[in-house]
Amino acid sequence: MRALVAGLAFLFLASLPRAIAAETASSAPIGPLGPAGAPESAFPKPARPVASIVAEQWSTEEERDRNGEAREVMKFLGVHPGMSVADIGAGGGYYTVRVAKRVGTSGHVIAEDVKPEYLAALQQRLVREHLDNVSLDLGEAHDPRLPPRSVDLALMVHMYHEVEQPFGLLDNLLPALRPGARVAVIDLDQATEIHGTPRKLLLCELHALGFRQTHWGWLRAKKEYLAVFSPPGHRVAPTDIKTCAP
Repeated sequence: MRALVAGLAFLFLASLPRAIAAETASSAPIGPLGPAGAPESAFPKPARPVASIVAEQWSTEEERDRNGEAREVMKFLGVHPGMSVADIGAGGGYYTVRVAKRVGTSGHVIAEDVKPEYLAALQQRLVREHLDNVSLDLGEAHDPRLPPRSVDLALMVHMYHEVEQPFGLLDNLLPALRPGARVAVIDLDQATEIHGTPRKLLLCELHALGFRQTHWGWLRAKKEYLAVFSPPGHRVAPTDIKTCAP
């Protein structure tokens, strides 16, 4: 009997470090990682409908994996060990966890979202999947609140149509981009009110801030696209930004 009790005590004590580590990770504070940028009031309001945030993901992860979405996107964008990637509008973390595994321990992922509950759920997922190269960042609708010079690649996946202040988001993203950084947008080529962003509208809004398109391609059935942009050489003043017709 004493041997049984001793064995149970050993198992309990052995599990304590793991339990404490999981609890510590899951209870870590979630907040903005970088300083505040220009206020929302500094930018013109977009002249198009803004879709509401209705869910943390737009499709099941199983279906997306069957279509090879993340694998195809990461390969094309050259995501590799050592990179620093921001998953803006991370939601349930479909790209966060896959990119984190791809960049490895020498790389880093910043999972940004405006919904604290999404980040809290994602934090639990990171603990379960033993990923410790991810930081969680609570942004604002007009400001991702990323640390300066922290990002080689910014991903915006099926979320651009939900951004209430796209001009502010893009402008306040600029200080976080390292030299040579890129911004990649994945969305559906349909109206914003039905959770997509028409190609012409996306190009107009990013061009309004001086971003230059370097790639455009379809991901599936000429409906879902991947657009890649390089940042402007100089910042466009908020008062000079021209809104775009929907």
